[in-house]
Amino acid sequence: MAWAREETAAAELTPAQAEQRIAALSAFVAQANLDYHQQDAPTISDADYDHAKRRLQALETAFPDLAQPDSPSAQVGAAPSDAFGKVAHAQRMMSLENAFAEDEIADFVTRIRSFLNLPAETQLSFTAEPKIDGLSLSLRYEGGRLTQAATRGDGMIGENVTANALTIPDIPKTLAGDPPEILEVRGEVYMSHADFAALNASDSGRTFANPRNAAAGSLRQLDPAITAARPLRFFAYAWGQVSAPFADTQIGAIEALEGFGFQVNPLTRLCHDTTEMLAHYARIEAQRATLGYDIDGVVYKVNDLGLQARLGFRSTTPRWAIAHKFPAETAWTRLREIEIQVGRTGALSPVARLDPVTVGGVTVSNATLHNEDYIAGLNSMGERIRGTDIRPGDWVQVYRAGDVIPKIADVDESRRPLNTAPYVFPETCPECGSDAIREPGDAVRRCTGGLICPAQAIEKLKHFVSRAAFDIEGLGARQIEAFYHDDSLPIRTPADIFTLQARDAAGLARLKNREGWGETSARNLFDAIEARRRIGLARLIYALGIRHVGEVAASDLARHFTSWSAFAQTVDAAIPAAERQLQADEAVLQERTVAAAEGRRARISQTREQVLAAEPALPADALAAYAELTSIDGIGDVVAQSLCATFAQTRERAEIEALLTHLQVLDAEAPATEGSPIAGKTIVFTGTLERMTRAEAKARAEALGAKVAGSVSARTDLVVAGPGAGSKGAKAQALGVEVIDEDAWLRLIE
Repeated sequence: MAWAREETAAAELTPAQAEQRIAALSAFVAQANLDYHQQDAPTISDADYDHAKRRLQALETAFPDLAQPDSPSAQVGAAPSDAFGKVAHAQRMMSLENAFAEDEIADFVTRIRSFLNLPAETQLSFTAEPKIDGLSLSLRYEGGRLTQAATRGDGMIGENVTANALTIPDIPKTLAGDPPEILEVRGEVYMSHADFAALNASDSGRTFANPRNAAAGSLRQLDPAITAARPLRFFAYAWGQVSAPFADTQIGAIEALEGFGFQVNPLTRLCHDTTEMLAHYARIEAQRATLGYDIDGVVYKVNDLGLQARLGFRSTTPRWAIAHKFPAETAWTRLREIEIQVGRTGALSPVARLDPVTVGGVTVSNATLHNEDYIAGLNSMGERIRGTDIRPGDWVQVYRAGDVIPKIADVDESRRPLNTAPYVFPETCPECGSDAIREPGDAVRRCTGGLICPAQAIEKLKHFVSRAAFDIEGLGARQIEAFYHDDSLPIRTPADIFTLQARDAAGLARLKNREGWGETSARNLFDAIEARRRIGLARLIYALGIRHVGEVAASDLARHFTSWSAFAQTVDAAIPAAERQLQADEAVLQERTVAAAEGRRARISQTREQVLAAEPALPADALAAYAELTSIDGIGDVVAQSLCATFAQTRERAEIEALLTHLQVLDAEAPATEGSPIAGKTIVFTGTLERMTRAEAKARAEALGAKVAGSVSARTDLVVAGPGAGSKGAKAQALGVEVIDEDAWLRLIE
């Protein structure tokens, strides 16, 4: 996966190439999220992390059907630790979109103006404030008294650290002035450079890598007395749930928070255009080394809270804010070896094992090498991305993109040991010995062993029991590996989990008698498994580990079909159409390859149409089922084909059916949108909207519980048509679907 230094435009990639990049980026950044947010021990730099995330978001924008919703673009933070009580945030704690170049800030402002349809002469102001490198914290006040403090967690569920937060001097126990009855204040817990140095010099028993780790580790102590002894600070800069508005602008809200008794950052400024925003960024960057605490960029926010409300949110980030990050730090070290890891989809991912080196305050010993092309110094088009290849023994330049995830930027060929040979990427799986093939147009080599490959089987099982899936207490990654290799009481398929207790009762070598287990721990595991026999539809779909189906896609599918039977019947029916569509895609790829070799343009549309229209004709129910799958917003050809491919495989389907015999699958709940006139309806927007942009209209519809589709079908409930509606409007009329104009739409939702 050549996302570190590759600059290949998304438009130049084939869907297969983009698919591989998205898959590898998703897995890589997901692990980084866990290391950073839950373990307080990041293994990569912010710069690497941000670059990877930005590359992923760019690919998902260019190839929306390939988006993996369990990637960082659809997640915030990481799941909360089991060591603390869990707290459900009344309002989700979001992440921020990142930018690194000045033109990206100009683009951000342009996007906002476009979304809101603001003319150029309308002034648009922004606040600019330092981005504190600490631990996000949400503080809930009721009647002016602090009642609860929670970490970000995964954005939806955090850790209850109330007792610890009460020990931080910057956090008021009671608020001054006249705050709302309910007020959730959000900000960053941090540690100053001086206090961090003093802590590491003390006899606390632990040496922290940087102030952020020290702050996070100090706040997340089981003993509040330890937290109280640590010099933690807090800056307030945002809010969550409030019972009543307390300001009209962002800058006014910051001033109000200060009046309530919070510390706010004194470098926060109001800027009236891009020039002022960038000038303040430069001033803050110049002061960075002398501030006495860590920052990693500047955050810009739309000042008018009414406009913020109109702009709304994406899945994990607000549209009205962006973080302008500082450049990455780099360091040189030796690459000891290249190790190949096999993921649950069979992808062979090379990892660089490095002599440990400190980059931006974090010790780095591993870095991604993406794929065999990147090791060879090539991009997906076979073009050079650096002067040489990468070999074990090389001196490599490591950087942390956005100051989180480690990557290799360059190689010092002058220091290369004599007699070294180019690295030969394996053509067989290091785990099972099966052929590892690289299909045409694919950037990643994959093991063909499938379920006979222990790496794939184990990784699939780990995914199955992960927090967003079945989340079985006491059955984590370490236990899965142990049970998989245990011949007397194995877990090798998901169904084996739910027969574990019965097999244990029938066996002689009982689990309670094994090392690391006892009667209580074994009983607790069996109880936890029993509790998961009832499972929600979205969790089940996600847990199956179907390629390209992440949390968001699983939720979208569950909301659309509501029941497992409706979902499975539709996928089964769509299989012939999906197979024909895949044949068409392969024909297109072949035409492109041949045409490129001959220096001409491929007649792609004719090839696709010929394949799709080939005999025998597809059954009408197959075409209808496939059309239904691909009409779901966010579910395109790639996801639909992946679903059908999984259900069409005899062994995979047998495993799913075996699993279902042990489960009660709960139907998906309807969205909680009481009073909404469009809740549960499928809406298509077409033509030009004049009073709001298409993006804002879609966001409003989804917030009111509607499903927004990209095409008109018999299942469409309503079409909102502006001028130039074209074929969608005509198709809606032919199908008898109600069509309204923008004025009627606004009256409906207001």
